Amino acid sequence: MFFQSPLNYTGGKFKLLPQILPHFPTNICTFVDLFCGGCNVGLNIDGETIIYNDINKELINLYKTLQKLDIEEVFERIFCIIETYELSHVSRFGYEYYGCNGSRGVGEYNRDQFLKLRDDFNRKKDCRDDDYYLMLYVIIVFSFNNQIRFNRYGDFNLPVGKRDFNKSMQAKLRFFMERIKEQNCVFQCSDFLAVDRQSLNSHDFVYADPPYLITCATYNEQGGWSVFDEEELLGYLDALDMKGVRFALSNVLRSKGKVNDVLLAWLEKNEGRYRAIHLNYTYANSNYQTKDKSSSSDEVLIVNYVES
Repeated sequence: MFFQSPLNYTGGKFKLLPQILPHFPTNICTFVDLFCGGCNVGLNIDGETIIYNDINKELINLYKTLQKLDIEEVFERIFCIIETYELSHVSRFGYEYYGCNGSRGVGEYNRDQFLKLRDDFNRKKDCRDDDYYLMLYVIIVFSFNNQIRFNRYGDFNLPVGKRDFNKSMQAKLRFFMERIKEQNCVFQCSDFLAVDRQSLNSHDFVYADPPYLITCATYNEQGGWSVFDEEELLGYLDALDMKGVRFALSNVLRSKGKVNDVLLAWLEKNEGRYRAIHLNYTYANSNYQTKDKSSSSDEVLIVNYVES
């Protein structure tokens, strides 16, 4: 059984874990999840220390809040927010209570209450306390596809979604909180280039799952990841390799007619040094907003070590 993130983070690797994890080394001292996102990979690593890093400060501070608070207290406060804003609670009352059904969902019922919650949350930006981050979690739960998106002014701007804090979401949150409390883990918010590599050695392992240069995911809508960023990351990985630090990089070589020429050139330059493992996966069931959801992507895991 794999631990799964309570967030539907774009590009999450949960479905790929059965293919990815068997290629990871088993003897890991410090594991660095360089672009942790929803944390699906790091949650399933048994290293002595787990470092979850992401540049999204709201995401990292949400994780820190969930890590420090008591589990039952978190649930109590979440249900209090749901009750205060009169949002749906289908797992308790059922769909008919709200004049909805399972196929249509509860978005129509929740729309006005969700917008009120979202507005109140956005007005709380100057007071980022525990309540702020628990409100953020509730907004994520009730938002479109349970995703996270802030505009350039720092306001959460996704519309209401079809689902609420159902039993599945509750179970994922509980398992997540239990896991990050039992792991010796640290959450940090840094640009990947600022993540310390000098203290790492051959007993450590770095996993990089960056925004994909040639896809159209939410995180790349406004040029969030450029060719320059891709080249900087590849240079960072080269520096790790020079120190004897093991790494694995998730990426795509080709997707929907596009080719990642930067990545292909890097692989060709380092032939015999790095190895690309091709994974069996398509994004047909993903949340990427694209008209062609049947096209497959050549998703790879690139490693700099020989599996034992």
